[in-house]
Amino acid sequence: MNQPLAYVHPGAKIAKNVVIEPFTTIHNNVVIGDGTWIGSNVTIMEGARIGKNCNIFPGAVISAVPQDLKFGGEESLAIIGDNCTIRECVTVNRGTVASGQTVIGDNCLIMASAHIAHDCHVGNNAIIVNGVLLGGHVTVGNYAIVGGLSAVHQFINIGDHAMISGGSLLRKDVPPYTKAAKEPLSYVGINSVGLRRRGFSTEKIREIQDIYRILYQKNYNTTQALGIIEGEMEATPERDEIIDFIRNSSRGVMKGYSGNY
Repeated sequence: MNQPLAYVHPGAKIAKNVVIEPFTTIHNNVVIGDGTWIGSNVTIMEGARIGKNCNIFPGAVISAVPQDLKFGGEESLAIIGDNCTIRECVTVNRGTVASGQTVIGDNCLIMASAHIAHDCHVGNNAIIVNGVLLGGHVTVGNYAIVGGLSAVHQFINIGDHAMISGGSLLRKDVPPYTKAAKEPLSYVGINSVGLRRRGFSTEKIREIQDIYRILYQKNYNTTQALGIIEGEMEATPERDEIIDFIRNSSRGVMKGYSGNY
């Protein structure tokens, strides 16, 4: 239902059952899937690709050009998956020549006033809480939760199922399955509550805990810890995911466990 007070460019491709509320502007080269609701005063700019059954609340700006001085006007995209909720005043910038796209996966909740910069990749079922700032080229894993008012430096990677405390400053990568808090950002345990909610067995949670005890609580350096994990622990998808994440970290991972927390 296209309200008469909304503007939709003739070149936009909008599914027939999309609801567009008054005072919204949709530019050329936009695609919006079935069942999506676009609230009033939303701006959807060129290059947006929005999936099915999304809800985009008033004041959001989707697919604006990057806030990057290297951007040269190249064609790029901002892709939002299915079943996502984008709350009030969220900004999602489109990609640059670096990757060509900014991507938000399926079933994500992006809370009010969050900013997702150019070339970010947010996985499925992630939650970005109010006021979070993601710098360019940030990767957020599946089921990760970034607490409110956190600021994430460019090129940071956050692993699957990680949970970041509110108000955190992320300057280092956060490995999968962990909880991160304090200043500077530190390992404070694994996200056992979240893992149980997502169907991880007690045995699997214990395996992940054992891996991070070696990494963060045994006074090994990272190379020593990874060698012990690889040599002494059974190969599993979770073990290999943790090892690969740490070995492929270009910025380094967050600091270790502190008994004072």
